[in-house]
Amino acid sequence: MKSKYTLPKDGGLITTGIPRDIYCRYEKIPTEIFETEYAGVQHVADQIVEAINAHQGTTPFLLGLTTGKTPLGLYRELVERYKRGEVSFANVAVVSLDEFYPIAPDHKQSRNYRIREELLNHIDIAEQNIHILEATVPVSEISDYCKAYENIANKVDFMVIGMGEQGQLGFNEPGAYEKSRTRLVQLSLSSRKMVSSLFSKNEIPSMAITMGLDTILKAKRIVLMAWGENKAEVIRQVVEGEDTEMVPASLLQLHADIEVVVDEFAADKLTRVEAPWIVGQCEWTKKLVRKAVIWLCNKVDKPILKLTYQDYMKNSLADMLDSLGKAYDEVNIEVFNDMQHTISGWPGGKPNADDSTRPVPSNPFPKRVIIFSPHPDDDVISMGGTFIRLTEQGHDVHVAYQTSGNVAVYDDVVVQHMDTAREIGLPDRYDEVRQIIASKVEGEPEPRALLNLKGAIRRAEAKAAVRSFGLNDETNAHFLNLPFYETGGIKKGELGEADIEIVVKLLREIKPHQIYAAGDLTDPHGTHRVCIEAVLGAWEVVQHDDWAQECHIWLYRGAWQEWDLGMVDMAVPLSPDELIKKRHAIFRHLSQKDIVPFPGEDHREFWQRAEDRTQNTARQYDKLGMAEYQAIEVFVRMN
Repeated sequence: MKSKYTLPKDGGLITTGIPRDIYCRYEKIPTEIFETEYAGVQHVADQIVEAINAHQGTTPFLLGLTTGKTPLGLYRELVERYKRGEVSFANVAVVSLDEFYPIAPDHKQSRNYRIREELLNHIDIAEQNIHILEATVPVSEISDYCKAYENIANKVDFMVIGMGEQGQLGFNEPGAYEKSRTRLVQLSLSSRKMVSSLFSKNEIPSMAITMGLDTILKAKRIVLMAWGENKAEVIRQVVEGEDTEMVPASLLQLHADIEVVVDEFAADKLTRVEAPWIVGQCEWTKKLVRKAVIWLCNKVDKPILKLTYQDYMKNSLADMLDSLGKAYDEVNIEVFNDMQHTISGWPGGKPNADDSTRPVPSNPFPKRVIIFSPHPDDDVISMGGTFIRLTEQGHDVHVAYQTSGNVAVYDDVVVQHMDTAREIGLPDRYDEVRQIIASKVEGEPEPRALLNLKGAIRRAEAKAAVRSFGLNDETNAHFLNLPFYETGGIKKGELGEADIEIVVKLLREIKPHQIYAAGDLTDPHGTHRVCIEAVLGAWEVVQHDDWAQECHIWLYRGAWQEWDLGMVDMAVPLSPDELIKKRHAIFRHLSQKDIVPFPGEDHREFWQRAEDRTQNTARQYDKLGMAEYQAIEVFVRMN
């Protein structure tokens, strides 16, 4: 399904009629930025199809394939183009970038299985033309096997590749030798943590086979794809930084025919996006002026009202002052007031008040509000303080939990709940549940009976959380159980019409004045992103309804990231007591407490991440010269 999620555009670099070499002068690799992953995928698919169709001769066109989430959209597009008759793979051969070792080819987390499942099983490629790394080769034979594979893999015509957050290419970790070839490698702790959610504890791979950096660089053409803000920093290093073995993907700068293809979120740290005034003339809107002034404050370490004319002159912002036709101190005051006006303790609007400079109108009051929460705890983790304020200020607040969150509950938590039920005299299902858990098969979806119990635990926790601050959990908490999520495993299905129709039904039932949704900028195939796509897909259906004409969509962020202050439309300050109320609501999610199911590199609990994030936002406002608050939750208005 085509992505509908992009952020509002407001000003930016003027590129029309400007030579690309000027505004891309900081970039050492040709880089194309697209609004969405979908648009980027179309661009890459066009190139692959064109190259395959132009290929002549009896030797098959050799296509290099990567795995993971990055190429998912591309593979789906290639399958669709094959089905439409736009391309044939009959004269195409493929090689794969890497594979865990050892692992069976039919293991559902093997690269072999994934490439076949996502692409090869759906096209007309000949089996003898499939060269995927074989991870069942005995250790005693692995060196000879890698040499033989190298002889095939070093002749790639078109290499499609993704990268890790440290610039890894395949399993070429930071520090990998530039001249390395196909080989067996030991996985770093970082890489093992990244894949830990895909395997059981005793199954996490410690080794892998990977093409070497030299092997990759021998491809005739390479396209590096990256989607989402979690790749933004490494994209900056790869495209604008020095070529270094400590960022393996930066060595792609040495290739003669390389292109980087990114969405706008992955491009966010490139100079022409992050600070476009450095590379050329800009269309100066109110939001872009604010962004530039905040950037300047951080650069010279001053609050807004202490910025001087020299600060602007020395930091490439003279053109902004000339374009605006204003003195520097006038700009300072305007941006200070602009930031001040984002702050509101009344997220639903303050009744009987002058709302000319407030982010939310006073009327109607009270408002009908829907908070969409991807998982059963994102509401209180990400915007719990605002949720509490909306409720306590008398609005008709509803929360819609989009997915069950069942796979994030450990088996022993279920056993504990069953034991508790038995101990207090409820029907005894303890032994039955232990048997269900024992019947689980590695790599297969969890038994539906077990998933139902885990979903029930999370529903009860969500209801307890909202009851803690006075919401009626019987009438105002809605559990949508969107079908895309219910696969029984970590890998989810695609968003479908059934998901969107569920959201449409709720919207037309509540007819909200405000919608709050999780505005995720990372993985386009992750649960949060699919959930916002469901909301936007539903909004596309209902946007012409009468009630929708006075409805606004507000985007919040998750536990890890926060909106750039240059984008913020509303900032809701929290007092110390309100922060504690929020914390207590998060604590009701006991199955997620103490042990974060999929922690990655961050071992803080969700409540700690949430508090650190909102307190850091308050410090940023304070540093700019605003009032000092304990914490602040911020939102971007989408429509």
